[in-house]
Amino acid sequence: MTPAEQSRHAADICALAPVVPVLVIDDATKAADLARALVAGGLPALEVTLRTPAALDAIRAMAEVPGGVVGAGTLLTPEDVKAAKAAGARFGVSPGATDRLLAACAEEDLPLLPGAATATEVMALLEKGYTVQKFFPAEASGGAKALAAIGAPIPQVRFCPTGGIGPRNVLDYLSLANVLCVGGSWVAPKEMVVAGDWSGIETLAREAATLAR
Repeated sequence: MTPAEQSRHAADICALAPVVPVLVIDDATKAADLARALVAGGLPALEVTLRTPAALDAIRAMAEVPGGVVGAGTLLTPEDVKAAKAAGARFGVSPGATDRLLAACAEEDLPLLPGAATATEVMALLEKGYTVQKFFPAEASGGAKALAAIGAPIPQVRFCPTGGIGPRNVLDYLSLANVLCVGGSWVAPKEMVVAGDWSGIETLAREAATLAR
C-alpha cells in the first residue's frame, strides 16, 4: 500500500466521526463492551494504544464488534505494526514517523496516521506522499493556533490532532480547514471503564459525535 493509498484510507476513517477515541486499556475483558458503547454513541473509529499488556487482546476483541473500525496507536516499530495487523487492526497511528515504521505499514497494507509536530516534519511526510497526518502532541506543540499556521503554507495536508484535546478546546481544532477529526480520551474516562458504565460512555460518545466539523 503506497503512502497515497494509506492517506486515502486514513481520510475515510477520519470522516467516520469528528472524534476518534484514544483508548488505554488495562483489562481486555472490558474491550468489547467499551467498543459497543462507543459505536452505539456514534464513534466507530477506535484507537487502542499499545501502551499496556492488554492492548493486542483488546484489539482482537474490538475487531469483532459490528460497526467498529479498530486501529492501533503508539506504533513505534515494525514489530508493533505486524502484531497490530495480526490482531485485527485496520489502521495505525504513530506519535512520529521513521523510515522503518513507514516501510512496515506499507508492507503490511496498514493505513497509517503518521505523527508530525513541526512544519519540517509535515513537509517530510508530504514529500513521501502522506497527505493525512497526526498532529501530536497538539496542545504542547502550540495547539490549534499552531496547526492553523502550518495549514496556511501547507494546505494540502489534513490532520487528526491528538494530545491535550478535550471538551474545552475541541471546537478550536474542529473549526480549522485542515482538520478532519480529533483524537481524544475524554469520551472513555478510565473510572467509567473500570466501573463498566457503558451507558455513561455511550452518552459521552453521542455528545462527541454531534460536534460540528
